[in-house]
Amino acid sequence: MVNIEDLKNKIIQGLSLEDISPDEIEDDMPLFGDEGLGLDSVDAIELTLILEKEFGVKVTNMAEAENIFASCESLTAYINEQLKN
Repeated sequence: MVNIEDLKNKIIQGLSLEDISPDEIEDDMPLFGDEGLGLDSVDAIELTLILEKEFGVKVTNMAEAENIFASCESLTAYINEQLKN
């Protein structure tokens, strides 16, 4: 099982977000767009690579990607669901 705090740390390290701490990322905060963490399409590619490298999880259904990458909460749930299979 992946802990949401571990995921936040991996995101910060993997995307070089030095100016933010895990405490500042709310579990349900949007990862993309102006209202949340503010990640962009390049960050999405990096985040996909982080999932594969750190957790061995791939996002194969691109139709679901928007929901999967909506927040740390949804991303953690997806990772843990994939790790069960």
